[in-house]
Amino acid sequence: MTKRIKNLTRRVASLICIGGMILSAALLTSCSEKDNTIEEYANWQSKNDTYWNNLYTTTQQKIKNGDTSWKIILNYTFQNQKQTSGNALTYSPGNYIIAHVEEAGNGTTSPLYTDDVSMHYMGRLIPSTTYTSGLIFDKSWSSNTFNAKTSIPNHSSIGLKYDDKGKPTSLVDGFATALMSMHKGDHWTVYIPYQLGYGSASAGSVPAYSTLIFDLRLVDFGHTGTQLKDA
Repeated sequence: MTKRIKNLTRRVASLICIGGMILSAALLTSCSEKDNTIEEYANWQSKNDTYWNNLYTTTQQKIKNGDTSWKIILNYTFQNQKQTSGNALTYSPGNYIIAHVEEAGNGTTSPLYTDDVSMHYMGRLIPSTTYTSGLIFDKSWSSNTFNAKTSIPNHSSIGLKYDDKGKPTSLVDGFATALMSMHKGDHWTVYIPYQLGYGSASAGSVPAYSTLIFDLRLVDFGHTGTQLKDA
């Protein structure tokens, strides 16, 4: 009798574990290794460090070989730093974003930190256990795929602003750096290291130490209060 109860308990625990994954696929897996499951984001910092260092190195080589569709862009907060001693300024790979130009627009100027922007975007993570193409954690369009004719762009401020409750809001450094390097009509894939994203803190469905990958299209920009275009 005791053996039958133990077997029944194991079956119930297994069913609960499977059901939990179906109902909460975006959450960290809570089942144990004894149930032949693993965490969604196991060794996540190490995986993201390896991903970023490899991407940075291969992008450097592509640029060296003359591929102008790739860019390595220093975090905007460092771009105006001046040398104050005899040593040259040096930065680590985590101080840069990487961008691949999917389509170049015909604008000639870029947004300022104090500007507002109109944009389309979709953000995802690097591949994980369940999400082999990377978890999509945010996007500005409601359909499964982007449609330039029906998708309504998001309007946002780049720099520090305050909401109706007086709470300060701003874009993460990597996202702001990308926008301030783009022209109207540009469509980029932007890679942001966790140092210029959410760092060692989690944010919603984004775990700590996450590289952020954005499909980003800059529609329009202007000073605060300017009527921005939606197409």
